[in-house]
Amino acid sequence: MPDLQQQFGQIDIYLFDQLLRGRIAPGMRVLDAGCGNGRNLVYFFRQGYEVFGVDQDPDAVEYTRRLARTLAPALPASNIRVEAIEAMAFPDAFADLVLSSAVLHFAQCDDQFEAMLRATWRVLKPGGLLFCRLASSIGMEQQVQHVAGRRFRLPDGSERYLVDEALLLRFTAELGGQLADPLKTTIVQNQRCMTTWIVRKNA
Repeated sequence: MPDLQQQFGQIDIYLFDQLLRGRIAPGMRVLDAGCGNGRNLVYFFRQGYEVFGVDQDPDAVEYTRRLARTLAPALPASNIRVEAIEAMAFPDAFADLVLSSAVLHFAQCDDQFEAMLRATWRVLKPGGLLFCRLASSIGMEQQVQHVAGRRFRLPDGSERYLVDEALLLRFTAELGGQLADPLKTTIVQNQRCMTTWIVRKNA
């Protein structure tokens, strides 16, 4: 039996929580929109899920393909693709679970944020689950410095597109979803904060 590190890799702890609570089950088709080096896919590869992923970085895609070859050799390499999130080629209602982990806050403006979000939502099946983690201003409204639009400089020196509770609740309703969990925000010693937004798509 692999140890926890081998079995789950560097999985987001809040995604691990969704697994523990039984919301993600074998047989579900998983799409990681902004997969990076596949840190959230190790468990799904190992357990034989039908996994897909996109990322704009060719090196990241190649790394994730190599990871898949090791852990899930039967998975077609073409399942992991170099694509922009807002231009994903997957059909509508494609996946049971769509992951968007530390991706949307790289949007440069409102239009790009909405394009990325709506593309991510488009590929989710009715009844499916969107797992999203992204930077926010929740709880740190006085510590962030406005740059332009919804872009802010955080105390850690990074610049991000920051959402807030009102925006996330508005999009939850507009897209046609329901919160599967309350919004949860982690503040890291007043340097930065990340919000977990988990939405079930209306059937």
